[in-house]
Amino acid sequence: MGRNPVVLVIDDEVQIQRLLKTGLGESRFKAVAARTAAEALDLQSSLAPDVVILDLGLPDRSGFDVLEEIRKHSAVPVIILSARDGEADKIRAFELGADDYVTKPFGMAELVARLKVALKHRFHTEGTQPSLRLGDLEIDLVNRRVARNGREINLTRTEYEILCVLASHPGKVLTHDFILRNVRGGENVGDPQYLRVYVRSLRNKLGDTSPSNRIIRTEMGVGYRLVVPPSDTAAMPERAG
Repeated sequence: MGRNPVVLVIDDEVQIQRLLKTGLGESRFKAVAARTAAEALDLQSSLAPDVVILDLGLPDRSGFDVLEEIRKHSAVPVIILSARDGEADKIRAFELGADDYVTKPFGMAELVARLKVALKHRFHTEGTQPSLRLGDLEIDLVNRRVARNGREINLTRTEYEILCVLASHPGKVLTHDFILRNVRGGENVGDPQYLRVYVRSLRNKLGDTSPSNRIIRTEMGVGYRLVVPPSDTAAMPERAG
């Protein structure tokens, strides 16, 4: 499988943090916790989580302020998790861009279901599907799982992101710089050798080791291309951005 979806939990209650870390971990999410608005905004920027769970009652700033700040630069799904059950709070949260609102106390199964719905909605909004297929290769974008011939493959986060970039542009030659910028979020890309090491490992895990029959093709001096069988071209929509 690929890396588990990362959930940024913004809540100052230690017990809630522990509960969510355990429960989400059992459902193959990785929870990272923040207790204050300042810490949360720093993590949201540096971590680029897949989903945010946000409490409205934080010690330094209102959760509404945090939501408003996140929406200035990110479309990440945000689920409000709060003891406040008043209609006015819910309306304000949705007006500021919340994707869902769950009141405490809550059921873990319901929360996980809502997280998955939020992820699927995000993919549809971006103009893509929640899964990609290329021949015998399948990428589950919601659960971040990769399988080939029905067998799940354990990839690191970087390997998974490289595969997704290639699969999002099927049949197209992508330069080293383009791939690295998308994987690193616009950071300084550095030496292409960094990418070659990960592609080599990715090929080994995919069983993509025969030079004459690889799905990840090397374009010498340029970059890489994911080969698309003619019958599968329509099944690989590009991801926005």
